Amino acid sequence: MIKRLFRRIFLLLIGIYQRFISPMLPGSCRFYPTCSSYTRQAIEKYGPFKGVWMGIKRISRCHPFNPGGIDPVE
Repeated sequence: MIKRLFRRIFLLLIGIYQRFISPMLPGSCRFYPTCSSYTRQAIEKYGPFKGVWMGIKRISRCHPFNPGGIDPVE
């Protein structure tokens, strides 16, 4: 039950970011899918705690010195 609540909260926050904040920022993600989409997919596949951790690791790799590329949730 707690996992389900956290899952809904995290997905809601990502949805708010994707809908209202991301469109105002320049496109700068070096990966496909974008870091927010990756985190959403990871939460849906692995649950809120592992999914958020995977998203944090992904975001930490998204910088100008990383070439980026296709990086699906596995």
